Amino acid sequence: MRRVLELLCLGLLTACGGGGEEKKETDVDRARAVITGWSDALRGSDVEKATTFFTVPLIVSQGPTARLTTRARVRLFNSSLPCGSKVTGVERQDGYFVASFLLTERPGERCDGPGNTARVAFKLSGRRIREWRQLVEQGPAPETESS
Repeated sequence: MRRVLELLCLGLLTACGGGGEEKKETDVDRARAVITGWSDALRGSDVEKATTFFTVPLIVSQGPTARLTTRARVRLFNSSLPCGSKVTGVERQDGYFVASFLLTERPGERCDGPGNTARVAFKLSGRRIREWRQLVEQGPAPETESS
């Protein structure tokens, strides 16, 4: 009987990933999952699904800041983004999750910069995005002529 119990316990440990150290999901992992879900949906031009990743009201900023107070406006915001994207990194910075993206084409739209990169600062509420703020990319300083 003892051998049966030992085998049963061993089987349960194996089924649960082996009894080794489990990797705990961090807040950055959770943010990455939400941001990647949104990015994947939009890259596939599934605006309806992309819209489900946001709260209402939603704060967005691509220069001027806007407060979107209806699901229809959030949908319009998503449909207005001409490029798809792939998440290349997510980090916590100054109270935001800052995601880096590689811009891609998306079906039915004309992307003005495929292959370029972009960064967006996100604030989440649970597993939904409540702030989306595009960050200005800082390129190299312009060269100056010297005599």
